[in-house]
Amino acid sequence: MPERKVTKVLLFLKNMVYESTSPMETLRFAKYYRKKGLDVLVVLWGPMGVILGKRGKRGAPPYDERVRECMDIGVKFKCCELASAMIGFEQNELIEGVEMIESYEVADLMLQYCEEGQLVINL
Repeated sequence: MPERKVTKVLLFLKNMVYESTSPMETLRFAKYYRKKGLDVLVVLWGPMGVILGKRGKRGAPPYDERVRECMDIGVKFKCCELASAMIGFEQNELIEGVEMIESYEVADLMLQYCEEGQLVINL
């Protein structure tokens, strides 16, 4: 049986709570895996997870800046449209470069990465 090699990482962020380490862990993992040469996709989903993609957040750490740093090295970000709509924000409120996708596309990504034997992390 041929050896499988992980070439892609799918990171899910469902909880964007400022007192939680999940957002920073997600961004740190994304940078780490990208620097190792892996293709990295971060999916922001759930009504709290999509907040990471919203432009103009204030506070510390500077999340918008950290997201852009990840994008600058090739990390891709997708944001669930259903979850965004639930909390009342639209594509034009997202950080530039974050793509809005339908919830069924999130489900398809989960299936695709699992079928390919790729790394999937849910934070």
